[in-house]
Amino acid sequence: MTGERLLEGRVALITGASRGIGAATARLLARHGAAVGINYYKSGAEAKQLADEIAADGGRAVTVRANVRSSDEVAAMVRLVEADLGPIDLLVLNAGKVIRFAPALEFKFEDLQNTIADELKGAHYAVQAVVPGMVARRKGSIVAVTSTASRHQWEGSMAHSMAKAALDSYIRSLALELGQFNVRANLIAPGLTITEAISPASKARTDEVARATPLRRNAHPEDVAGAILMVASDNAAFVSGAYIPVSGGLNMG
Repeated sequence: MTGERLLEGRVALITGASRGIGAATARLLARHGAAVGINYYKSGAEAKQLADEIAADGGRAVTVRANVRSSDEVAAMVRLVEADLGPIDLLVLNAGKVIRFAPALEFKFEDLQNTIADELKGAHYAVQAVVPGMVARRKGSIVAVTSTASRHQWEGSMAHSMAKAALDSYIRSLALELGQFNVRANLIAPGLTITEAISPASKARTDEVARATPLRRNAHPEDVAGAILMVASDNAAFVSGAYIPVSGGLNMG
């Protein structure tokens, strides 16, 4: 890679990094000089292949299996990453789960409650394990991958939209409270992104969204990774509490 390496000497932990947006982010951050902790839960082979790819390109990466909704597993993951790579400077909260989409009246309250709780567990346990070190060093960056659905709902998206709205509020609170320690927290909000999770059967829907998007295409994981790099670098040192849509202009703010 030519040009400036924006994260030279940094250590990043990315949750849910074996595929899709997480994997694209790991590749990009590594190319910009970061040593990368690749969290996975079920996709061990993909995580190892990604780490090998980063190493072959001259970077440093370690894979760590952990359920991000288990505080004990997350704490152990952070200890392993820091023992191997050093103190974590950048925490990327990307791990998600399969969300049920259904008409609003079909959801039981427990469905909504559990979806929101799982979303916040996936963020809070990692924050609890990583951020005290950032506070002690008085420098760090948290980037959470939310969704444009947190502000722009569609039919059937109630549980997903509520969970991501809760995540948005959580990250804004961190930005408010951690700023005094020079720790930043920001939100990257992808629109429809073409990943392994998009089935061939949904092509008509993805084509429809692309036609409605000012940039006339759907997002790819690399588009989201670029936005994460942008807010994680020192070029955005005075950006905190921001919500940045990555939707080609379809969702503006």
